[in-house]
Amino acid sequence: MKGKALAFGAGTVVNAIATGFGAAFGLNLWTKAEVDILNEPGIFEGKILNDPSENTNLICTTARLVLNHFGLEQEYGASVITDSTIPISKGLKSSSAAANAVALATVAALKKDLDDLTIVGMGVEAALEAGVTITGAFDDACASYFGGFVVTDNLRKILISRQQIEENLMVMIHVPVKKSPTIKSNIKRIKSMKNYIELVFNIARNGDYKTALTLNGLIYSAALGFDTEATVRALEAGAVAAGLSGTGPATIALCPRDAYSDIEASWLEMEGEIIRTEFNKEKAKIV
Repeated sequence: MKGKALAFGAGTVVNAIATGFGAAFGLNLWTKAEVDILNEPGIFEGKILNDPSENTNLICTTARLVLNHFGLEQEYGASVITDSTIPISKGLKSSSAAANAVALATVAALKKDLDDLTIVGMGVEAALEAGVTITGAFDDACASYFGGFVVTDNLRKILISRQQIEENLMVMIHVPVKKSPTIKSNIKRIKSMKNYIELVFNIARNGDYKTALTLNGLIYSAALGFDTEATVRALEAGAVAAGLSGTGPATIALCPRDAYSDIEASWLEMEGEIIRTEFNKEKAKIV
């Protein structure tokens, strides 16, 4: 009874913490999960290959909730191993991708069938229970699982819309060394920006993800105390949109393919890693 699955990273268009409504798009970064069902009730073991020092509570909780969904928690446990190209606690939805991949892999290991939104919902529930999210990050989870550009009501867990991004843009990401766990964010300061984020959400809901991404990033950077230098440098170098992803510290820039080298050059003087990737259009899948 083994299962393997793959889910993807995502980038923020509108962070849902301020209003409960969010928007995000899939990124071509991945997390793989392998789940072995154990004949040992209550035993849940986890290992994160790309960062062994990270807490495994989320991935173990996700597997447990799937077993519980099928009434099997008193019969089995699980061993969960993940590997990923998504930097952890940098705003690139590593938690959502891990929860999605583990949930899907556990369903596969049990040889069960579940609809996509139920699987996403269990990952969101696991993230809340594990304390790695504030709103449940339903927007991030949907972007990670379904790919494309999604707009969501996080409070009611409703996928308002999903569409593919057809523009031929590259995604450049500046990833500072420092981690920034979402759960440690200053909620009072974020909530003070609610009225402005509502305006940005309406822009995103009308399909203008580029303007929304940039404005959301500037507003959240101000609330969270992040430097906007990476954003401004990217826009100056030819990006059509740029801004903080999640609660940071990563900055995402969208650019024409002939501009990526200029953006990369503008970021090289800054401390941190530079990732070059693309939008993801694929759904999470069993492998």
